[in-house]
Amino acid sequence: MQCSRLPPAALNQMIEGAKILEADSYGAKVYLLQDGNIVKLFRRKRLLSSALLRPYSKRFIDNAAQLEKLGIPTLKVLAFYRLEKPGMTAVLYRPLPGETLRQIAEKNAFDWTENLPKLIELIRRLHAAGIYFRSLHLGNIVVTPENQWGLIDVADMSFVRPPLSKKLVQRNLQHFLRYIERERLGDKFPTQALKEAFLTV
Repeated sequence: MQCSRLPPAALNQMIEGAKILEADSYGAKVYLLQDGNIVKLFRRKRLLSSALLRPYSKRFIDNAAQLEKLGIPTLKVLAFYRLEKPGMTAVLYRPLPGETLRQIAEKNAFDWTENLPKLIELIRRLHAAGIYFRSLHLGNIVVTPENQWGLIDVADMSFVRPPLSKKLVQRNLQHFLRYIERERLGDKFPTQALKEAFLTV
């Protein structure tokens, strides 16, 4: 996808009336626009980094395209922009419709007994396809209105020769379970059942 220049005035016009979905110490970085699309800003935080050669915004775009080729539901990139400030880019995309698994799991009627097999199936599908998603967690898994399970926030992802090695599978599960611990979901999430499902991998 071609990268086009987006002047500050055009960016300000685009995000007018938008809802800020995410921010960091540098400011707002994810906007929900009035038309339902999303603009995500990418900042290169270090002067010398691998992002010089392949910006995270480009990884985000390429990974979304690769997931689409593999038939895994994800967001749809609409445009790629270079901003005036050095090291800054932006991606305009149509979000994957549905709710995150984190949102769904917080509902009273939610039952992990029914949903854990679907989560395991998704993770196994990713690993079988050679996808190592470092940011795999409940907030980055979306269940669509058609009950398909897909992925968002896909910049932190690698595609290797399938399937993933046992070592990478276990490392990916450790990332996932650290998220469960960090968010203090361990009392609700069936951690042991998830571990046992991948013991023979």
